[in-house]
Amino acid sequence: MVATSKIYKNFNIETRHKNSIILIGNFDGIHKGHQKLFLLAKKYKKKYSSKIGVLTFEPMPKMFFDHKLKNFRISSLEQKINHLKSLNVDFVITKKFDRKFSKIKSISFIKEILGKKLKPKFIFVSNNFRFGNKREGNVNQLIKFETSFGYKVIKPKPLLANKKIASSSLIRSLLQKGKLKKANKILNRNWSIHSKVQKGKQLGKKIGFPTANLDIKDYVLACPGVYAVRVKKLSKANYFKGIANLGYRPTFNGKKILLEVHLFNFSGNLYNKYLTVEFKRFIRKEKKFKNVNQLRKQIKTDLLKAKEK
Repeated sequence: MVATSKIYKNFNIETRHKNSIILIGNFDGIHKGHQKLFLLAKKYKKKYSSKIGVLTFEPMPKMFFDHKLKNFRISSLEQKINHLKSLNVDFVITKKFDRKFSKIKSISFIKEILGKKLKPKFIFVSNNFRFGNKREGNVNQLIKFETSFGYKVIKPKPLLANKKIASSSLIRSLLQKGKLKKANKILNRNWSIHSKVQKGKQLGKKIGFPTANLDIKDYVLACPGVYAVRVKKLSKANYFKGIANLGYRPTFNGKKILLEVHLFNFSGNLYNKYLTVEFKRFIRKEKKFKNVNQLRKQIKTDLLKAKEK
């Protein structure tokens, strides 16, 4: 059962959420490594009768500091919160990461925010956690103030996947290389994009395969190509199977990256509807065809592959 987690936009949390277990980080993708962390936090919750809270930042600090970094996220904020709710956390703080917040000294973060406002009992962080102005703060500094502010720092060992640390950066790398199966294994689910259907140029319809066109927004740019997908409409429980092309449509000299989804056994209008597209299998890389007939022929082959179990 999914918990009703309290969502905060600042550090002014309710008294019932103080003296809690707080996990701090980006938690992009909520992958197996993160999931292991939450399982450990649940053991602490049971042992110490505490609540579990998450402190995360929006936008992700790396994207805030590097404005050129557009396609980076594994999950949107909305997806992240939904995943956290499914892990039954009691509250989530999504702190706006802006210029003012980025300039807070690490010692001020510990004293003013952790010590005075959040007052956690336990702080779960990764060993490479950095915080404060110019990333000056680290785990050792957090540990140094444990006694002063009555918290205990917990540094769980990272989860290994094929001898590599299960991390968001590893998943991004796998997606970019077209290694979807490996990425999905570390995520413990199918990677997905949640976005709104836009009015396109109707190119798919003209060649006999109507598609719903979605902007991929800030999502990481997975390997351009054709994927077997399953698609869910917002607030609907049922899925539609389909095929998706993620790419630039070189046959039509496209310049902008776009996600085009063709649903099997579906008829209806999807404009302005929100869809969640789950990427199940990577079929092939995107390529430029000499003409539309060649493309149409290839799509028929791709469709057969996408329909395979």
